[in-house]
Amino acid sequence: MASLTARATLHASARASASPRSGGSGTARNAGPHGLRGSRRRHRHDATAAPGASASAVDLAAELRADFPILEQNIPETGKRLVYLDSAASSQKPSAVIDAHRDYYMMINANVHRGVHYLSGKATDAYEEARVKVAKFVNAKSDREIVFTRNASEAINLVAYTWGMANLGPGDEVVVSVLEHHSNLVPWQLVCEKTGATLRHVGLKSDNSGIDVDELAAVMGEGRVKLVATAHVSNVLGCELDVPAVAELAKKHGAKVLLDACQSVPHMPVDVQTLGVDWIVASGHKMCGPTGIGFLWGTAEALESMPPWMGGGEMIQDVYMDRSTYAPPPARFEAGTPAIGEAIALGRACDYLTEVGMDRVHAFEKEIGGILYDELSAVNDVTIYGPTPAQGRASLAAFNVAGLHANDVCTLLDQAGVATRSGHHCTQPLHRYLGVPATARASLYLYNTPGEVDALVESLTDTISFFREINGM
Repeated sequence: MASLTARATLHASARASASPRSGGSGTARNAGPHGLRGSRRRHRHDATAAPGASASAVDLAAELRADFPILEQNIPETGKRLVYLDSAASSQKPSAVIDAHRDYYMMINANVHRGVHYLSGKATDAYEEARVKVAKFVNAKSDREIVFTRNASEAINLVAYTWGMANLGPGDEVVVSVLEHHSNLVPWQLVCEKTGATLRHVGLKSDNSGIDVDELAAVMGEGRVKLVATAHVSNVLGCELDVPAVAELAKKHGAKVLLDACQSVPHMPVDVQTLGVDWIVASGHKMCGPTGIGFLWGTAEALESMPPWMGGGEMIQDVYMDRSTYAPPPARFEAGTPAIGEAIALGRACDYLTEVGMDRVHAFEKEIGGILYDELSAVNDVTIYGPTPAQGRASLAAFNVAGLHANDVCTLLDQAGVATRSGHHCTQPLHRYLGVPATARASLYLYNTPGEVDALVESLTDTISFFREINGM
């Protein structure tokens, strides 16, 4: 295993050895079959290449690329062109979203719901219009089913500390899976501890391609489960849950379902009316929107059953010295001044994705995700976790290189201008289940090109050769 203390040497050497796009003669490119294969990839996926298997992916990325000016830059320290492959952590923002955020502060900045003057009226209209846009984006029956939150983590905590505290008790069970993001695990640990309920988890299929639904069915059959809380798409494995099947199973046993949709809402059409769940949560910053804004969707019945969580302005109806009455949803759950500019920008992000077309986004990501999987699979000593493209997977790949730590791999990739993420990706239990301390993850979005996948694979091949050389492997 390469030592993390070797990083000073790695940084000093990376310019010469880890950049397939610098025009230099990187050792790995000239020394072995991966370098030659990478060279062929560069021609096959060039944006000007003749139409072929990847033509539609090239077309969509080329069409949208100019909307994301942040991508048109070189890394100052190395001069390498930025290749951003970390969208599962946070997506980049199109100019239209940035403009919407700026325009709020430049043109209509005022508090909402609290004034009869012109600016307050304009701000209120824009804020509530954003709610309508989010509702339409996930096909909610009404915009009253959309609650703005700071992020998806807050949205899950909102359900946990309202519905959970009011409905869970000793003898009740909450079921999660081993692949959950910490944000959909820790809140349930805390609430189960407070209420005396039991938190249970189910594992994965034998090939680690997704949640073991048979095990979930067995747990549900014991008759104590009040809630199933799980991810629509895993941020590590990339597997997609059969949501209608799980929702039907839950309803059969009288349980509710909360769906972490952070990795699905940005990447595929999501229709809350057909999913059959009670709540979904999503983050704005993963779907071309700004940070500091997310949302909770819930059925009208589920939201009405939830007591207030935070007290303050806006969430009340009448306040007396000894008691208060509360507003109906969604205002009941939006105490205080909200993130107005961020909500407006999120609404513009929904507009942008709708204009592109979520069916088209999903088709594109299936294609370029397949390219990513196939090319990474062709690199010696690389293990990719999760299902194959034929089984269905998102356009991300969490992987490891035999004998190397993910942090070292991603450090060298960064020196080549390729931005990936290393670590446990807020899924420590999943990594323990897989028997690895960390993974490297490359995650794509609608602006990534097949040529950028080539850049990743070429840089990874050079990185592996560099480590093999310095470690005498």
